Amino acid sequence: MNYPVTAKVDTVDTYFGTEVKDPYRWLEDDRSIETEAWVKDQNKTTFGYLEKIPFRNDLKNRLEKLWNYEKLGSPRKRGNYTYFYKNDGLQNQYVVYRKKDEKEPEVFLDPNTFSEDGTTSLSGLNFTKDGSLAAYLISEGGSDWRKAIVLNVVTKEIIEDTLVDLKFSGVSWKGNEGFYYSSYDKPKGSELSAKTDQHKVYYHKLGTPQKTDALIYGGTPLEKHRYIGASVTEDNNYLVISASISTSGNKLFIRDLKDPNGLLIPVVEDTESDNYVIDNVGSKLYIVTNRNAPNQKIVTVDAKNPQQENWIDFIPETENVLSPNTGGGYIFTEYMVDAISNVFQYDYDGKLVREVQLPGLGSASGFGGEKEDKEFYFSFTNYNTPGSTYKYNVENGSCELYWKPEIDFKPEDYESKQVFYPSKDGTKIPMIITYKKGLKLNGKNPTILYGYGGFNVSLTPSFSITNAVWMEQGGVYAVSNLRGGGEYGKKWHDAGIKTQKQNVFDDFIAAAEYLIANKYTSKEYLAIRGGSNGGLLVGATMTQRPDLMQVALPAVGVMDMLRYHTFTSGAGWAYDYGTAEDDSKMFEYLKGYSPVHNVKMGTAYPATLITTGDHDDRVVPAHSFKFAAELQKKQKGDNPTLIRIETNAGHGAGTPVSKTIEQYADIYGFTLFNMGYTELPNKSVLKDFKK
Repeated sequence: MNYPVTAKVDTVDTYFGTEVKDPYRWLEDDRSIETEAWVKDQNKTTFGYLEKIPFRNDLKNRLEKLWNYEKLGSPRKRGNYTYFYKNDGLQNQYVVYRKKDEKEPEVFLDPNTFSEDGTTSLSGLNFTKDGSLAAYLISEGGSDWRKAIVLNVVTKEIIEDTLVDLKFSGVSWKGNEGFYYSSYDKPKGSELSAKTDQHKVYYHKLGTPQKTDALIYGGTPLEKHRYIGASVTEDNNYLVISASISTSGNKLFIRDLKDPNGLLIPVVEDTESDNYVIDNVGSKLYIVTNRNAPNQKIVTVDAKNPQQENWIDFIPETENVLSPNTGGGYIFTEYMVDAISNVFQYDYDGKLVREVQLPGLGSASGFGGEKEDKEFYFSFTNYNTPGSTYKYNVENGSCELYWKPEIDFKPEDYESKQVFYPSKDGTKIPMIITYKKGLKLNGKNPTILYGYGGFNVSLTPSFSITNAVWMEQGGVYAVSNLRGGGEYGKKWHDAGIKTQKQNVFDDFIAAAEYLIANKYTSKEYLAIRGGSNGGLLVGATMTQRPDLMQVALPAVGVMDMLRYHTFTSGAGWAYDYGTAEDDSKMFEYLKGYSPVHNVKMGTAYPATLITTGDHDDRVVPAHSFKFAAELQKKQKGDNPTLIRIETNAGHGAGTPVSKTIEQYADIYGFTLFNMGYTELPNKSVLKDFKK
């Protein structure tokens, strides 16, 4: 491979007496013409390689064909209308429809009209309690910065000026008067990479300019937090504010909105636990917490004296992780049992009404609605079952299929198997392996091992069109539930953070070794994949064990562990990672696995396709740029190390369908080509294409 030359600079940082060179620091400047030219050169090289893959277009055609089916979101009633998301097949963005009584559905919002190329997406839609007003958020080019637009629901007319510069924010209405939202002050440098670490909550009164919005919380040094969210209870009686300095743990405050002089009352004054108000009945608050309950529980307390010493256990902690929701005057508790959903229905006195009978083993979501709802909808999916929607009656517990997709894929031809394998220290790690029935365990099956392992995120079974195309080709898709995730509660999460982070990489390495030892695949047919924190996972695994896999696919990864906290909201990830400025021990630990700092000259690394977006302002693309430059400089042998940089795209959310299809055609094409395939393993699925 003839890679573009990446210039070096003499930047050196000193940490606790240790000098660390950073020769590609200049790539952090996302506004420079030099970085722009580097991106163009890298993409030219990468796409020049990808265009030579003989079956790249076949994969794209198959992805398009399989993707082209109607997709429907779960309906929700708001005011006089029932709203739902729908995609006809290959639309870049889902369209919001609404239906009144038995009339035909009509388009309410079509994000495909927001921009010509489909890169402006709908990222939030919130209605007033009576459903007469709505505020929706848009993201441009995949950025985390948002704009808010307010509509009269009946006429669909925009009723005031657009609000700008919202970030990591919802919209929570206070009656029909206005709403609460969150934002940062716009940074002085690049808005795509400059640090943002003081979040603020504002109240916007309808009909007034944004510059007069009232600052509610976050404006003083004492109130400085990186993430602050505000929400109003369903009865409009209480404002709830959550304030965090990192992605785990939050302070909690409430204000009685019935009292015009009401103050913010602290409920939890430290960030040692995660806490949120799920509902209230009068002054009785229902709070979900993992305080002294790593798997979460629900407690109740009176809003007048809401401090912890007054909490009363309502639904106690169990051995499984609790994720509750409310609707129809009931509380629905979803428990994860080895990453599989189990759902129970309780009344507001804490009495178990029934276990909800789910359609099978997999992931159920969407159990929730307004108190007066007599029925609502939930979705169900697993790795080989496309998501279907079910209607649930809250009074008698009956469940009926509401909508099932018509897709050119036969779930009955595939199976999933859950296994438990030992990690390096003996800890049992669950993994779900999905493949076409009749798979031969001969070590020659192209396999993608996927993982995340961080931030209390749980990987639960869900269907993916892209995974379906992979499995059609005889591919195995394996997902490991690594430590650092949330599958077994806070203890599982904390076992993969800071100086325990190596556990996550060991868990992933052990997953690969299990798949190889049990003949699902072999080194020559194994690819590892992950995004964001999962991109870090892939970067660390491939630099620690380059001999273990044939292909590495790190997406939008956190690759520079010494500087991640200096960009955008990265400092908020310190609960999971620690920072290089904490102390010498933390610095040495981070440097020991940081992918950018552990690429060694003359090492044969797997064929690598790094993917990122030039508008990613969560994990800035400089992480991926630097990692690519290091690999290209130091790679030994013929395996390509390429970077594919999507333009006008961000961290992933809101990416147009057309771009997603092109990206996965490239990822799968690159993977199979570097496993030695010159034609697709299963060409039979292509037979009905019209050339």
